[in-house]
Amino acid sequence: MIQQALNTLYVQTDGVILRLDHDTVVAMADKPLLRVPLHHLNSIVAIGRVSLTSPLLARCAQDGRQVAMLNARGKFLYRIEGPTSGNVLLRIAQQRLLQQPENAVPIVQAILAGKLHNCRQVLLRAAREYDDEEKQVALKRVAAEMMRDMRRLSQVTDLDVLRGMEGINAKRYFSQMSNMLRTGGGWDFKSRNRRPPRDAMNALLSFLYTLLSNDLVAATQSVGLDPQVGYLHSLRPGRPALALDLMEEMRPILADRVALTLVNRQQLGAGDFDELPGGAVRLNEVGRRKVIAAYQERKQDNCRHPLLKKDVTFGMALHIQARLMARAIRKDVPYLPFLYR
Repeated sequence: MIQQALNTLYVQTDGVILRLDHDTVVAMADKPLLRVPLHHLNSIVAIGRVSLTSPLLARCAQDGRQVAMLNARGKFLYRIEGPTSGNVLLRIAQQRLLQQPENAVPIVQAILAGKLHNCRQVLLRAAREYDDEEKQVALKRVAAEMMRDMRRLSQVTDLDVLRGMEGINAKRYFSQMSNMLRTGGGWDFKSRNRRPPRDAMNALLSFLYTLLSNDLVAATQSVGLDPQVGYLHSLRPGRPALALDLMEEMRPILADRVALTLVNRQQLGAGDFDELPGGAVRLNEVGRRKVIAAYQERKQDNCRHPLLKKDVTFGMALHIQARLMARAIRKDVPYLPFLYR
């Protein structure tokens, strides 16, 4: 499957080779399958056994066009980028803030406020839509627990305690995932698991989180930030900590809502997943095609931005939040999380 969504080319057909023909990307198998003018693309995402020629990779790096490779399970493998760009003074400020954790507390508090608020929106929407009184009570109870922690955030100034609050509320939220699923048969969800996912719902969530993380890496780089240097997530080689920080407030309304919609509208089924030896589960090519299409469609939806006071697409909101993060790191303004209403 090869599809172009917005300005990203997704390729997941095994054996396809992407090559450069003058200023055009050509997808080749036994014959040319697709031709896309290079200037139409901001990024290329290859999934599975897909190859890219050296001239194409070199040209993408030269132009600052991102190339990301995922394995067939949707796990991120590597990313190719060009020379470092952006404001070196901004990256110095980003590093300096890392060495002054007490000054990073307001940013982490804001990120958690956004995460808790948006998780509550997903929970309360599910409670409104379902007729099952027992599930409604459980969903509203967890939403109330999150509200209590939201009110406490301003009083907590220890980063480790804030990280603990994030973990506790993530566990609370995922404890209600099964109550937000309106269909049985293959969609039982007991807990969040990964590396590898052990059931279809976890495989779906992991794939969506990978897509969202990749978009947020691009968003942070576009404003001159280093995606590896974050404040809520600890630093680890290869981990895009800052992109993961921003993802906390966006994934309930962007990735989780897409997953719940696909399942509850029965747009995904058992035939969209493969079970691997050892019990791992992954989306197959047909399933990935459906998920990518739904995710890109969601990014085109309009939402009201709390700071700009105007409608923007979810895709644009990712870049706006990255820019707001850059301003907060420079200490121009406090960081304002994205609060979905």
